[in-house]
Amino acid sequence: MAKIDFGGVQEDVITREEFTVAQAQQTLKNEVVATLGYGIQGRSQALNMRDNGIQVIIGQRKDSKTYQQALQDGWIPGETLFSLQEAAQRSTIKMILLTDAAQKEEWPNIKPGLKKDDALYFSHGFGIVFKEQTGIIPPKDIDVILVAPKGSGTSVRRNFIDGSGINSSYAIFQDATGKATQRAKALGIAIGSGYLFPTTFEKETYSDLTGERGTLMGALAGIIEAQYSTLREHGHTPSEAFNETVEELTQSLIRLVDENGMDWMYNNCSETARIGALRWKERFRSATKPVFDSLYELTATGEESRIVLERSKEPNYKQKLADELKAMANSELWRTGTTVRSLRPNKQNQQKQ
Repeated sequence: MAKIDFGGVQEDVITREEFTVAQAQQTLKNEVVATLGYGIQGRSQALNMRDNGIQVIIGQRKDSKTYQQALQDGWIPGETLFSLQEAAQRSTIKMILLTDAAQKEEWPNIKPGLKKDDALYFSHGFGIVFKEQTGIIPPKDIDVILVAPKGSGTSVRRNFIDGSGINSSYAIFQDATGKATQRAKALGIAIGSGYLFPTTFEKETYSDLTGERGTLMGALAGIIEAQYSTLREHGHTPSEAFNETVEELTQSLIRLVDENGMDWMYNNCSETARIGALRWKERFRSATKPVFDSLYELTATGEESRIVLERSKEPNYKQKLADELKAMANSELWRTGTTVRSLRPNKQNQQKQ
């Protein structure tokens, strides 16, 4: 474990040089790892582990699209592909990678498969942290661990293939065997993490829910819609409004932030942009900080989790979700985005010129 300075704060992290794939293979050599759920996160983690030489089986309902995806990916019914219940019975490590609502629904089917000294693995602490709402209370004689990639399942797989990896947090909720930490580290490396950093189930859950509703998705989408609307209301064309709101962000500025940080991006923009952005940054921070404080409080008190579980159980939930996402896709803002993306020069054509 390496002690790394993060902005003046020392943190312990685990890199792939310190805990290698070979060590992960050795740690997990006598384990059968079941990925319960083959959605975006489950598929990526399962494929990465299989590619890293870990003994993996899949638990998935037969009547689902993801079951067909599992077949296409080479998982074999009766050998490496089973029902959720049978995969739980056959495995020593159960990776519950279902949606949070599905975890609550399927817990009575998964729990009987837990045997003494098994491990229960999560990539989000929701089900454990809000156990009063989910009913997920593990027996005391098993390990309960978490490895949470800080990115979508799609990125987990893409970054694994290109060799970079997605950074992940890890946590131990219950160490019944004395090897929970080693199991968590091994699984974190096996799924292709760039590096691992410690957390707790509570902190992972609160930060994840805050991040998704905030900067990563909710706030980002809301701010983009607000700026685009303001520009359109003042007579700017859809193309101009989109380019100044989204295209420059995604194709230029955020890439500079990724390379060397926000200050470096500022130093690579015009003086006019820097002066204005630094001044307005303070105003946006003052305006949004109370919103983030409220968001964190509602997350920590369980209000956000309650809403998730209630809404996901509504009989028309999937249709309502589809309708909301369709409305987003059909908005002028994102229809303009589709057109703008189609006009980007083809990389192959650029190379030929």
